[in-house]
Amino acid sequence: MTAVTEGGWRGWGAAARAALYGPDGFYRRPEGPAGHFRTSVHASPLFAGAVARLLCRVDEVLGRPAVLDFVDMGAGRGELVTGVLAALPAGVAARVRAYAVELAGRPGGLDRGIEWRTEPPEGITGLLFANEWLDNVPLEVAEVDPAGALRRVLVRKDGTERLGAPVTGPEAEWLARWWPLPGGEGLRAEIGLPRDLAWAAAVGTLERGLAVAVDYAHSADARPPFGTLTGFREGRETTPVPDGSCDITAHVALDSCAAACALPGARLLPQRAALRSLGLTGARPPLTLASADPAGYVRALAGASQAAELTATGGLGDFGWLLQPVGIPDVLAD
Repeated sequence: MTAVTEGGWRGWGAAARAALYGPDGFYRRPEGPAGHFRTSVHASPLFAGAVARLLCRVDEVLGRPAVLDFVDMGAGRGELVTGVLAALPAGVAARVRAYAVELAGRPGGLDRGIEWRTEPPEGITGLLFANEWLDNVPLEVAEVDPAGALRRVLVRKDGTERLGAPVTGPEAEWLARWWPLPGGEGLRAEIGLPRDLAWAAAVGTLERGLAVAVDYAHSADARPPFGTLTGFREGRETTPVPDGSCDITAHVALDSCAAACALPGARLLPQRAALRSLGLTGARPPLTLASADPAGYVRALAGASQAAELTATGGLGDFGWLLQPVGIPDVLAD
């Protein structure tokens, strides 16, 4: 962590951590994340239903254990875990031990059967699901200076930036492997090492089962030349200012996260492919249903519209899914 210097300058990692998770941080606000941006969880209950079906597949390959764990990483206000529990068949739900992992306090009205924690439990047998968690794990930003050197970007609470010391050590090694920047003043990269470590630690809590990370993502062959660091406030993208007034997020190098676990079977695919394999196609219901069952047709049409949004190219369907099995086969295999 970069210390605060004279004038309030510090690295983006420390600045974002305080702005998001400090005592007055963005994620401590009563309205929660849903008051500022819309995730797949908020877009449609079909998303939680698909995750519930994924949990059922994991349950089957585990041999239907007496206790089946479901861990919602970065749980917000518990929307996903609540939706998943509601969508599960009764026989499965009766065996599920549910955890919501979030730094903010437990929201009122949450099912008492859901354990609220700041860290995932150890020895999980089941499914750990991290929907838009890694993009909020704070990281440092590097920029090429006029001489072609990579330097850490420092920021003040008002969002003003300047260049700091050269990037060295493990962070420089990460950049060289995963986000090499050619000479060119002003080119930027986000150093994903903290996300690699966070993901490896989360996967390490599984004894057997599946870990899934869903996030805005990019790959080594298509890193954005000026980075992706941005902010969100009240449903709109905004300049990232680390004062607690907005979300601060950056896309995730899911390929480096996958490699950080050093486990077999890691798989990357777009959300549209993952959800289609879980039964969400977005296909319109047949017109014959309109005359045979008008109310059913309207419901099916609404569901198709929601599924289409979750799988849309250029939208939520472009999210990346990183699946990491631990001691089980691929449950999304074609």
